[in-house]
Amino acid sequence: MTNVAVIGAQWGDEGKGKIVDWLSSRADVVVRFQGGHNAGHTLVIGGVEYKLSLLPSGIVRPGKLSVIGNGVVIDPWHLIKEIALLRSQGAEISPDTLVVSDTAALILPLHQAVDHAREAMRGAGKIGTTGRGIGPAYEDKVARRAVRLGDLASEDTLRAKLEAMAAHHNVWLRAAGEDEADPQAMLAALLAIRDEILPFAGQSWRVLEDARANSRRVLFEGAQGVMLDIDHGTYPFVTSSNTVAGQAATGSGTGPTSVGFVLGITKAYTTRVGSGPFPTEDFGADGDRMGERGREFGTVTGRKRRCGWFDAVMVRQANAVAGITGMALTKLDVLDGFETLKICNGYEVDGRMLDHFPSDAAAQAACAPVYEEMPGWSESTYGARSWADLPANAVKYIRRVEELTKTPVTLLSTSPERDDTILVTDPFGG
Repeated sequence: MTNVAVIGAQWGDEGKGKIVDWLSSRADVVVRFQGGHNAGHTLVIGGVEYKLSLLPSGIVRPGKLSVIGNGVVIDPWHLIKEIALLRSQGAEISPDTLVVSDTAALILPLHQAVDHAREAMRGAGKIGTTGRGIGPAYEDKVARRAVRLGDLASEDTLRAKLEAMAAHHNVWLRAAGEDEADPQAMLAALLAIRDEILPFAGQSWRVLEDARANSRRVLFEGAQGVMLDIDHGTYPFVTSSNTVAGQAATGSGTGPTSVGFVLGITKAYTTRVGSGPFPTEDFGADGDRMGERGREFGTVTGRKRRCGWFDAVMVRQANAVAGITGMALTKLDVLDGFETLKICNGYEVDGRMLDHFPSDAAAQAACAPVYEEMPGWSESTYGARSWADLPANAVKYIRRVEELTKTPVTLLSTSPERDDTILVTDPFGG
């Protein structure tokens, strides 16, 4: 048996929720290792729909231990609300089932104010953040002025850190004409909730060491996608953390050898939320059709996603930099009924042909996709549970995706229902 890391292989929104749920039913420990409550997963279990944005997907399954690692930034008020919501839906959540790293940095109202103000000032050049304070919280973490979960235990430590943080940010807020942060108000707000959240505080590294010692299977659950990675994505239109599989170890407190199989969730077409380059975006009827059939609206923000054809160049690069072992191809059924399908197998930039996504922002914006076309299929793939249920042209499409991305398809998802899954290789090795 091996541990599994699940990450998105595109710009997020690849349909990780169902796959993570499918895998979490077979894991003993489920760990979130990066990001914050800017990423959403929707799970449907026993007819009940759960919407998660911070808690690991294993939290709704009895007998699983869920962990929020040190690499996550945590809005404590949102965490309390999400726990309360899931409890109202019947989930059993206690310090016995949920451990939150005491070294995880907190997102405070100050961070959200800074996030909104910065986006407003960028105007047409905005990044397209969710406005939830993720970026500013990570900045404070790297600048060594963050408030961490464990700091809630000491009022003196908390007061000193909040005063230093407010002093730093108020210089900019004052210059921008925004309301300044009040450290005393933030202190009072945190003290009011600390008894609700501190019981969950613990050491994620110790939990994972115990899991290793007792041969328990661990599922590392990522958020966003590789092309939103702060180092490897379409910078500056990226998230504020590393989204690749290597972060699973760093962001939870274990060694890289603890991460075994890396499953890259990959949509059968391409979507993106917010600003940034998108070479295969389709502005016509085909793009609209993908969006309508795929219900392409963000779980967290409700924002409409931009849609386009499968970009094999981007996914091949994402798979390489993230060390993806196999792909879970999702939403194949959205392509049912298209007479012709397109796959991007290269870019043209200023008369030059590229076989990779360039790092320069100007070159990224100038990438024109070079397509190859394949015949579509009229039959339905919705709910298929074996290769024999798939149209011949659908199988040809999948094989071409594998060939161009140089990565095998490990799982194929054909509907939001967890059992509508074709398993090729078991990521856990069972």
